Formats: sequence, structure tokens, C-alpha cells
Amino acid sequence: MGTNKEHTSFPASCKGHACARPTPIVEELRERIRRIEGPSARGRAVLPFGIKEIDRHLPGGGLALGALHEVAGGGNGAIDGAAAALFAAGIAARTRGKVLWCITRPDLFAPALAQAGLKSDRVIYLEAGDDKSVLACFEEGLRHGGLGAVVAEVARLPMTASRRLHLAAEGSGTIGMALRRWRRQTEASDFGQPTAAVTRWRVSALPSAPLPVAGVGRPRWLVRVTALPRPSRPRVTSRACRLAGALNTRGRFEYARAL
Repeated sequence: MGTNKEHTSFPASCKGHACARPTPIVEELRERIRRIEGPSARGRAVLPFGIKEIDRHLPGGGLALGALHEVAGGGNGAIDGAAAALFAAGIAARTRGKVLWCITRPDLFAPALAQAGLKSDRVIYLEAGDDKSVLACFEEGLRHGGLGAVVAEVARLPMTASRRLHLAAEGSGTIGMALRRWRRQTEASDFGQPTAAVTRWRVSALPSAPLPVAGVGRPRWLVRVTALPRPSRPRVTSRACRLAGALNTRGRFEYARAL
């Protein structure tokens, strides 16, 4: 007559050696390491563009929330600068909550931002006297934690200031966009200097697509990522932002090798 025996099954990883839970000391050390590494090491929420050719090149599959990003015109003229501002507005439009926009000169055209998806009732305009004041307001806005996005127009962005902005964004989870605008040619050379921004974008205005009838077609942009921790960087020929704030890309995709 057979007898019933109790059989205990062990995970394959525990066979041949003891499988013990981490001791309190180990758990404490792990927690200390997590605090030192900060939110960036644990992963951030992202804001995808919804375009796989772009999103697959971005860490996490989209623009990192709780991080600093840089946007500038492809050239130094006002036309490319306006395209860069609309690109930033389209990103901010896809966040939730109010958007703080810090400026040094009151030349933003609200109806144009609305066409990019960012309605005027969501924007809080803050006019400061110079870049130093704008950066201070930029940091305070990022630390607030109750805003969907913070955009600040600055000519120069020193590494120390950018690091403070990035840490403020990490702490609150709010996306920050430094919109680089220059009044003088000498200021434009500062754009190539290292900063703490996670991504760096350059937006150029292109001729609009031809229409089958007489008229002006929808604006088109050339969007390039010039700072990205990947071996290749996408360049996208895109139509301007739709009302939903997303890019309308029926153009071509090109890839430039990172230098």
C-alpha cells in the first residue's frame, strides 16, 4: 500500500543553495542607492510623438517628462525661430494643466500658438527683464509641480543653470523646454555648448507643400535632433502641428549619423 508523502517544490534558482530574502541591511543600502541615483535611474514617464520613426530613437519611447529639453531654430532668423516656438507649443499642448511661458519680450502671437494646439486660456505669460530673471522664473515654475509644462525663452544657457533646471524638473515631474532665441549673432554660438538637457532640437521652416489649386499650403518644418544618446539621430520633414498638438508627418524620414 502506498503512502502519501508531502513534496515541497523549490524554484529552479534555489536548487543547490539556500534562497534567502535580503537582510534589512541590504534593503537599507539599496534604498540609499536609489535616493542617490534619483528619479532618472528609476525611469521617467514619457510623452510620445506617436511617430515610431522618432519615438524609437528617444529613450523610453518619447520625450521624457520631468526633464529639461532644448529647442532652437535651424537658423538664426526670425522665421526659424517662430517655427521652433510653434514646435515647443505643440509639445506643451499635449501635456495636462497650465503652461508657464517665460519671455523677455512680448512678441508671442497667441492665435499661432492656438493653431499648434496650445489654447490661450492654458498659457500663463511671464515677462522678465533679462535672461537671468527668466532662468530664475523658469526654475521656480519647474519646482511648483502643478504645471503641465514650462517654456522659457533664453539666449544663453550655462551648464550650471541647466543642471539646476533639470533637477527641478526631475523633482516635480514637469517637462521643461528652453527655447533658445538670440538677438545677436554672437549669442547663437552658445547653442553648441554642453548643457544638462536630455534632448536638443533644431527646427527649420521649409517651403509649404504645393496645392492642386492656387493658394498657400500648410507650413512644413525640418526637425532635427542634434543631441541624443543614440548612434543615429532622426531628421523629419514634417507638416506643422495639428490642433491636437501632434506633428503631421507625411514627409520623408532621414537619419544622420552622430558625430
